[in-house]
Amino acid sequence: MKGVLNLVSVGPGFSDLIVPRAEAALRDSDVIVAYDLYLRWIEPWITGKEIHTPPLTQERERALLAIEKARSGAKVALISSGDIGIYAMAALAFDEMREDDDYEVNVIPGITSANACASLLGSPLSHDFATLSLSDLLCPWDWIEQRGRHIAQADLACVLYNVQSAGRQEGVYRILNIMLESKSPKTLCGVIHNAYRPGQKVSIHPLEDLLSLQFDMLTTIVIGNRFTQRKRGFIFTPRGYNNWDSPAEQPVINDLPEHALWVFSGTSDGNALANELAQQGYPVVVSAATEYGGEVAAQHCSGVSVWAGHQGVEAQRQALSQNQARVIVDATHPYANLISEQLMGLSQSLNIPYLRFERPSSYGMTVDLSNIKPSPEGEQRKERLPRGNENNDFISPHPNLLPQGEGAYSTENQCDSTEQAAKQAIALGSRIFLTTGSKDLATFLQAPGAAEREWFVRVTPEPEFIQRAIDLGVPRSHICAMQGPFSEAFNTALWRDLKIDCVITKDSGDAGGYNAKVAATQALNIPLLVIKRPKLEYPFAASTFDEVLRQLQDGQIN
Repeated sequence: MKGVLNLVSVGPGFSDLIVPRAEAALRDSDVIVAYDLYLRWIEPWITGKEIHTPPLTQERERALLAIEKARSGAKVALISSGDIGIYAMAALAFDEMREDDDYEVNVIPGITSANACASLLGSPLSHDFATLSLSDLLCPWDWIEQRGRHIAQADLACVLYNVQSAGRQEGVYRILNIMLESKSPKTLCGVIHNAYRPGQKVSIHPLEDLLSLQFDMLTTIVIGNRFTQRKRGFIFTPRGYNNWDSPAEQPVINDLPEHALWVFSGTSDGNALANELAQQGYPVVVSAATEYGGEVAAQHCSGVSVWAGHQGVEAQRQALSQNQARVIVDATHPYANLISEQLMGLSQSLNIPYLRFERPSSYGMTVDLSNIKPSPEGEQRKERLPRGNENNDFISPHPNLLPQGEGAYSTENQCDSTEQAAKQAIALGSRIFLTTGSKDLATFLQAPGAAEREWFVRVTPEPEFIQRAIDLGVPRSHICAMQGPFSEAFNTALWRDLKIDCVITKDSGDAGGYNAKVAATQALNIPLLVIKRPKLEYPFAASTFDEVLRQLQDGQIN
């Protein structure tokens, strides 16, 4: 009697997503070979059968066991989740078969992760797309990177499988950075955990935000292309593209001056620097990452050209090369380290001098409390503080300050990372105010214990930033969408009215309103958590306008 080898796909997990042909094959089989997790999905159809469950990592052993049973004349079902022919067991079974095997082989298709996850997001794979597994167990990592780069350069929508494991943490971030070399940072993406299984989570993010997220082997990432859109909480990619060569988001580069200083800005002091350079007679192009940033630059910088929009690295490369940029002046935010790394890379590949302009740090500067009048709320908090302890008789009148000499104090709550800041804030406060922008919101709002706290966020008034906060569950009443920097009086009044008891900020310098935040938290006697600046090695750096001008005039950066 000839045996039968049924290669059965059981989809993402719910029994109603298993195709009838798979159910029939399971009922007809005498032997079941599967990873034990899959048994609960097919339990109604395998009662009383011979069942074998080699561990998850023994995939080839499972395939060999099923083949040996089929050779002996048994009707065997080899089970795989998703589709057994996509990153799954079918290829291993065919690899182990012999040409002279005479058992019958049936391959039964199923719903793979790409289909399941796309359905939860809307319709992001409606045009050409690719899939890429990030597991390097069976494929060299260099090949994975090379394929990822081709996918990005073609701007294909794509689905990333086997995203992250305990022993493979950094690969996904490497691939995401490769995607950002060619794709717009604002490309719409979906992150799906446990699709169609208990604990299912679905979220939508711009591509640049994925770098701040954590994943696992139960996560699938769907990355759109330049045409992917958002509507009613879903994302979709149109089937037909009206204009392949000039999508709306690509900035026009033909009308920009040649041999100009390219100031990559996005900060008030970056715009001020661009204005100063233009006043000195230099042709200047200000590059802003958003249309709103371009509007602000146009208002505050006279005599400059503005290039605004969601540019990827390749668009920047084309613009810099086509317009024969004289110098790249990186005046981006002190925490925009990814952009700085990309600009340094463009400087090297295009042989254009690079100069980093970064506002000075304000962290640790002493503050004279004689000029600060604590609010009534701050005085009440002060009265509740203990007046000494067994190790130190001094207790600061402000719990977030350390003594630096008579009458002088400095902020003490510095955090090495966003994750550490989230952990400390959850321990310290119940109504927490974030002044860290929109990019890292997920890190705070999804931290352990975050759901038990009230979160308030201040973001620039870009619709996508507001939507990002809403998507993460921030109530609209807790979103402050406004353009800074803000005064001490404004911060004090706002945080008092909102009953804020902990503030998180970045070391954004005085130009970013840092000192006003310090003074306001001191007046209210509430802790201020400060996330450290990232450390990068810049070839040339300056912290004042005079230093920038001197390096340009002296030709030091050439």
